[in-house]
Amino acid sequence: MSSSPDDDSPDNPRKPSATREHAFGQSPPSPGAPPMVGLPGRKLFAERGQRLRQLAERVPAMAPYLQFMAMIVEAQHRVVQQSRPGLTSGAELAMRHGIPPLSVEGLWRDMSWSDDLEALLSELDGRVVAPQRTWFEALCRLPDADRAELARAVLEGQPLPLEQRAMAPLMGAALQVAWTRQARMLPAIPPRPAGAASGLCPCCGSLAVGSLIQIGMARSRVRYLQCGLCASEWYAERAKCAQCGDSKTLDYCSLEDEQGKRVLPIQAETCDHCHSYLKRVNREWEADADPLADDLASLALDMMIADRELERRAFNPLLVLGEPAPA
Repeated sequence: MSSSPDDDSPDNPRKPSATREHAFGQSPPSPGAPPMVGLPGRKLFAERGQRLRQLAERVPAMAPYLQFMAMIVEAQHRVVQQSRPGLTSGAELAMRHGIPPLSVEGLWRDMSWSDDLEALLSELDGRVVAPQRTWFEALCRLPDADRAELARAVLEGQPLPLEQRAMAPLMGAALQVAWTRQARMLPAIPPRPAGAASGLCPCCGSLAVGSLIQIGMARSRVRYLQCGLCASEWYAERAKCAQCGDSKTLDYCSLEDEQGKRVLPIQAETCDHCHSYLKRVNREWEADADPLADDLASLALDMMIADRELERRAFNPLLVLGEPAPA
């Protein structure tokens, strides 16, 4: 593990002067500024699945796990294309009142996650083999009321007992599909959150899975937070903690091989002010890096900084932790 300051310059990218609406997000507030908010792209799950397959080859010790997660994400890509009723009729009114238009708290019972879960189970049936087959069949048999309780626990990021923990990633996958589909259907782009809500998704109010240094003419070297649930992105200043805004105690830790070379394009951005950390991927290092996929592939990084007593401030519905150890 290496620890070094962020050697990238602050966000001051050279941008084209166009101010038109961009396909990937909200119009810049002024000529030359990057878009503040972006909605998930149509190829999100397909590209994430490809990334997981690549990571499985690069991290042999985690290959079976990453290949299995790739299979789930590829099923997400197929299911998200299925039509579901829209739930965005009150979106603009919610945004005028500063409320995320797809608020988890307000809409979780109305979302299509139940139908999407059934569709995912159907897509994966016949592909899931031992040892995952046992919990897969248990999830298929789970009563609706218990499924709803599991969905609520995953959305709230609650630690789960062992018998539910194995089911949780597939439930998380269904929740991601439901919210991502609705985010794409929004009639307008929500504004960037401000103040105490700056670390929460402007679309659904969830925590980020990580931050992302973008590439491309309009977003080159600009950092965005990416929602762990609906994959929307929103602008976040670099060299500032995404949780508390502190810039004095930040540190960056990464995984290196025996020759001191970076293993993955991901770092843990740690903050000693609020005692938390959030992972950051850099597409300048690898253009196809994905915050969620690279998070799964870099669990060794979480373990390496575990002794620093930092709280992981990330929401990854495909990575559900267990119950805390007894004191």
